[in-house]
Amino acid sequence: MARVVEASEQTPCLALSLKLQMPVVRELLSREEIAIAAQAEKGPAIAIGELTVELLDSFCRLMRLLEQPQGIAFLHGLIEREIIFRILQAPEGARLRAIASLGDQSQRTAKAIAWIKDNYAKPLRVEELAEIAGMGVSTLHHHFRALTAMSPLQYQKQIRLQEARTRMSIHGLDAGSAALEVGYESASQFTREYKRLFGQTPMRDTRTIRSTGPAQVEPLEAR
Repeated sequence: MARVVEASEQTPCLALSLKLQMPVVRELLSREEIAIAAQAEKGPAIAIGELTVELLDSFCRLMRLLEQPQGIAFLHGLIEREIIFRILQAPEGARLRAIASLGDQSQRTAKAIAWIKDNYAKPLRVEELAEIAGMGVSTLHHHFRALTAMSPLQYQKQIRLQEARTRMSIHGLDAGSAALEVGYESASQFTREYKRLFGQTPMRDTRTIRSTGPAQVEPLEAR
């Protein structure tokens, strides 16, 4: 979850997201001069890492290409390769290598993740999800957990609850309406699972968020 607690048109909160190209990651991993830890540390599927001066400089140069559109076609690929190289050299490098080494299974699992994100309010049948991904049920479970640290059903529940939280705190919906819109049929189940995730009932949590001032709550993707 992310909350923007202070922003304006004059001083906006800006964010940048870069989708790493797995073929480039694998090509760089094949080079002998790139040294990476042997094994990724076990932990959550999403982690926060320290931004180095060198990595920040790479991103700044990538953004400055917007001011030089004639150079984008030639230079953006080179800068993106540099960014991937610096990530691989950082403590997160082992984690990235583990994801890249999944190969085709990673791409198939990504299809399942994308389907859940686009259809979170619909009933989820793992057997049908496995067909979408072109994998067996047990294989899907294994690789899904490797990428998200959750089962498909747990992932769907997280997205539903995060989306409901946004609709209540930002769009003003009541708990019952929000629960129905994100796919819950039982209000008591929604309240119980909401409190388990966020530590408060939907009504109390919404009051807490609104009392902090202008805020925005958005779900973050598991990558």
